[in-house]
Amino acid sequence: MRIVIQRVSRASVTIDGVEHSSIGPGMMVLVGVEKGDSDTDALWLADKTAALRIFNDDNGVMNLNINAADGRILAVSQFTLTASTRKGNRPSYIRAAAHPEATSLYDLYCDRLTQLTGHTTAKGVFGADMKVELINDGPVTIIIDSKLRECWISQRIRKSPWLSFRNRLTAGLKRLVCATSLRLPTWPY
Repeated sequence: MRIVIQRVSRASVTIDGVEHSSIGPGMMVLVGVEKGDSDTDALWLADKTAALRIFNDDNGVMNLNINAADGRILAVSQFTLTASTRKGNRPSYIRAAAHPEATSLYDLYCDRLTQLTGHTTAKGVFGADMKVELINDGPVTIIIDSKLRECWISQRIRKSPWLSFRNRLTAGLKRLVCATSLRLPTWPY
């Protein structure tokens, strides 16, 4: 999954000339779902979105998350975020998830945000022709891709004196967490 988060003064979605949803200060999030994305991706991105400290504190430093800033969130599905532009001039959307899968993950992402913020996440209509209007505040725009999560190794593994190098390496590799579902070969014993 890929999201684009924009800090906004206000944002709205209009469908067929009628305003469908709107927010005041907060975040406008574009959500793109790719084939192979899972519930884990949606939940991780929702947690990351809610915790992201992109709102100014009293000193003008971006130090507050959406809850501390008492902001709202508008999430809009956007399959074009999955575009591949490697060949030619016409974007390819072959990586975009099918409608049922994408709808399910988009709804899960929004539901989790509602749970984390305590406020209903305003939404667009999945698959509709929408007119999105916003005033970008800052501007602050953040792009997050669940497939590009930073890797980490559990702190418990670091230089454990009682483990041999091979055991430390094996344990560390097993705890290595990356965006791709890394399948590790088993060591020959």
